[in-house]
Amino acid sequence: MKNIFAELPPGASTDEQFLELLARPGLRIERIVSTGQASPPGFWYEQAQGEWILLLQGEALLRFADQPLAQQLKAGDYVDIAPLRRHRVEWTMPGRETIWLAVHYEAAALPV
Repeated sequence: MKNIFAELPPGASTDEQFLELLARPGLRIERIVSTGQASPPGFWYEQAQGEWILLLQGEALLRFADQPLAQQLKAGDYVDIAPLRRHRVEWTMPGRETIWLAVHYEAAALPV
């Protein structure tokens, strides 16, 4: 058994930490730990897979290209990001861990 809060990076880390927790065909679950990181200026994620995210700890601002304002996320908030929907992380709390649980999935791999 593992713990989602174990082995966190040092608080002063300049890099986000990505830890794959589970991988199966059409499905990947990872823990992401941010300590003040954000998407680079002008950069947008536009992934072929869907992504369901749950913010476990901390706070973040998530921005979608098709919405005028970023969404503020706090612990317990979750969102399902459709494939190819352009999005970016505008902000995470500096000096404190923001911990995400990200479930990447291929819609075609899911049973109906």
